[in-house]
Amino acid sequence: ASFVGSPAHPPISLRGGNALDDYEAPPAFDPVIDKVTPEYLEKYGWGIAHLDSESWRFYLPHYLAYAIRHVTDASSTAIDCFLASLRPPDRDPPRFGALSEAEEKVIVAVLDRLAFSEDSAWQTEAMLVLEEYWAPGAIYR
Repeated sequence: ASFVGSPAHPPISLRGGNALDDYEAPPAFDPVIDKVTPEYLEKYGWGIAHLDSESWRFYLPHYLAYAIRHVTDASSTAIDCFLASLRPPDRDPPRFGALSEAEEKVIVAVLDRLAFSEDSAWQTEAMLVLEEYWAPGAIYR
């Protein structure tokens, strides 16, 4: 799963972003260690905050799918970190601004599922993200 124009592997892995979060140098991408699995997303979730735009876009489809599959899991660090990465302000170079209209629609559809599904453990957080940036008339759009 990838968005248009996302690389075969990210310049900075989620594990590398997690190292940056710990004030360490990011290790090089390793296709075995950095294979995207549910366990990987949970273990290195904090790393998403430190990813460049290209790396963030690489992981975005994985997080979107993971959030849908784990919509009822209130203990997910991965979903918490993912939602935080969707909050403004955008970065320079832009993350949000680099998305196509179709990609934005996918993000909004997942946020809608998280915000408005009765079984979602992420209603409050997803609603905040929508209100701040992704919904029509958002505060910071």
